[in-house]
Amino acid sequence: MTVFGFFYYLCRKLKTMQKYADCIKRIEIDALWSGKKHIVWELSPRVNILSGINGVGKSTILNKVVKGLAAGGEFPSHMLKGVKLDVEPEDAKWIRYDVIRSLDSPVLDLDTMAHVDTRISSALDFQLYHLQRKYLDYQVNIGNRMIACLQQGDAESAQRLSQKKTRFQDIVDELFADTGKKIVRTENEIRFSQIGEVLLPYQLSSGEKQMLAILLTVLVEDDQPYVLFMDEPEVSLHIEWQKRLIDLCLELNPHVQIILTTHSPAVIMNGWVDAVTEVTDITV
Repeated sequence: MTVFGFFYYLCRKLKTMQKYADCIKRIEIDALWSGKKHIVWELSPRVNILSGINGVGKSTILNKVVKGLAAGGEFPSHMLKGVKLDVEPEDAKWIRYDVIRSLDSPVLDLDTMAHVDTRISSALDFQLYHLQRKYLDYQVNIGNRMIACLQQGDAESAQRLSQKKTRFQDIVDELFADTGKKIVRTENEIRFSQIGEVLLPYQLSSGEKQMLAILLTVLVEDDQPYVLFMDEPEVSLHIEWQKRLIDLCLELNPHVQIILTTHSPAVIMNGWVDAVTEVTDITV
């Protein structure tokens, strides 16, 4: 095993020792709106879809949980007052998670963003910028593990390690096929070719950025248990992409737990009707 390969193995081992949660089993929220509502939501380890009319509290529920997790520190001591999570395994101390929001809103402080990358002009651009960095780290980690396998004479395992990245690229090419965009496979960072022109992710449409951000977020977690919160992710997506969204996420990481809000029937068309919970059904 190479030095890098051993270092990556050691990091993964230390994360396991830190007792990361496989999934969230139950969400309880006191006083959703000034003491008027109490939420108790039993979750599936894979797909959970929250539905309801506008203003009933779908986004508020997700935001309260995410705000508690974003407070930092060891779980559950850092959770906000009134928010309680039960996880699997019960003695887990940390939760891996990320958040996808629906709107490609302008970046508020363009001067600050200019010091990061002058091409960033929206919230999705900023998210994609950070995902590009994670994507590079992901490729280094995969490459080191492939080298370790090859040094041990295990070419079959090395080939398997490369398949998920290739599948991600194939999926994106397929989704963007109608506009002639394809991922440039010779680049480490994500670039697209379109009729002889090279495009950056920031030059995509809002819907394309949204889908790319979701798939990248799932991919770079490298098959680890992970919670992905998505607040109305369908808003910018074509209806055919909405239908495939959940299946594609699970294909890229079968260990992801999806917790999303939606208004769109298309999101549940591929057999996810049973994963839908109405806000009114979890309000006591």
